[in-house]
Amino acid sequence: MKNLIFALAAFAFTACSPTSPTKVTCYAWQGEGQNTTEETLQSDFSKWKSHGIDGMCYNAGHDVEKHRRAAKAAKANGMEYHAWIPAMLQSGPEIDSTWYAVNRNGESANHVQAYVPYYKFLCPNRTEVTDYLTNLYTKVAEIPEVDAIHLDYIRFVDVILARGLWDKYGLVMNEEYPVADYCYCDKCVSDFKAATGIDIKSVEDPSTVEEWKQFRCDLITKLVNHIAEAVHAKGKKIDAAVFPGPDSYAKKMVRQEWNKWNLDAFFPMNYNDFYLEGPAWIGKVVKEEVTSVDGKIPVYSGLFICRDYEKKAQIKDPEGHGLIPSEIEEAVRVSMENGAAGVCLFTPGNMTDAHWEAFDKAIHKQYR
Repeated sequence: MKNLIFALAAFAFTACSPTSPTKVTCYAWQGEGQNTTEETLQSDFSKWKSHGIDGMCYNAGHDVEKHRRAAKAAKANGMEYHAWIPAMLQSGPEIDSTWYAVNRNGESANHVQAYVPYYKFLCPNRTEVTDYLTNLYTKVAEIPEVDAIHLDYIRFVDVILARGLWDKYGLVMNEEYPVADYCYCDKCVSDFKAATGIDIKSVEDPSTVEEWKQFRCDLITKLVNHIAEAVHAKGKKIDAAVFPGPDSYAKKMVRQEWNKWNLDAFFPMNYNDFYLEGPAWIGKVVKEEVTSVDGKIPVYSGLFICRDYEKKAQIKDPEGHGLIPSEIEEAVRVSMENGAAGVCLFTPGNMTDAHWEAFDKAIHKQYR
């Protein structure tokens, strides 16, 4: 009897102790493939769930029925479903050519793109764009199984690329170059002049005009908050994949002042290799991110995974880099110790058995 009492007491102490193990909240980004079926979704989601993934940020584009199918698969596996749909990056016959952003050279993103051909960015200062995106997101939000809308590419073109990408594009980005500096369409230029009295086209170096930087940050903020209000009216949450910071990177690189957005969570893409940094950097930037929202809105630290990690040193393209298994524990730990609400993997399909083994150990710990 005495042994039973001691055993029960020990169990109670372990269960109530603040140092008892718990599980980190985990999300993952995954896109719809050409060969995706209901069966492959069930197989993938079941596997991710078994590895501790609590919710999927899933990209099925504008296709409502594909989102419906994927959302049902997520629910069948006990996971949240966040409909991941790019915002400013749009193309197709339904997009009017006048909606596209214009760079400092006067070139429309519909005709001339910075960096890569798919960089066809819309101008956030057009009512037509706001209406188009709001309709798109609210339509998907009406799917019963969708828990949240997940915004991506909700920004301008990268006027400054992450340091790790400079060599890939043969660039030295120590200034804002006209070809990647947006938006100088007639409406943006005239609205800015009306608000400040400054004719930005007459300024020799627009990058020195702080009001111009803030004007474009505010355009994105206004658009996001309009969409957020509409999605919330549908009874759904809304969050976004954002650049790190926001002060250290997001604002100066893509005009994202995301700490002013009325969202329910943020998923900063803390891809350390893109910034030529080790996993410890993730903790530093997470601390900034959590502080930027006063700890009031959940921040899920986005982690970039290196699939072919044994050959990482030979991979020239930095987008083939990422965390190797031995770095997983530190990446999760420094995220959580600095206030993150959890982590998000890009992508679970890149996780090897060695990654999953390290991840399982890392997420089943008490960090705070």
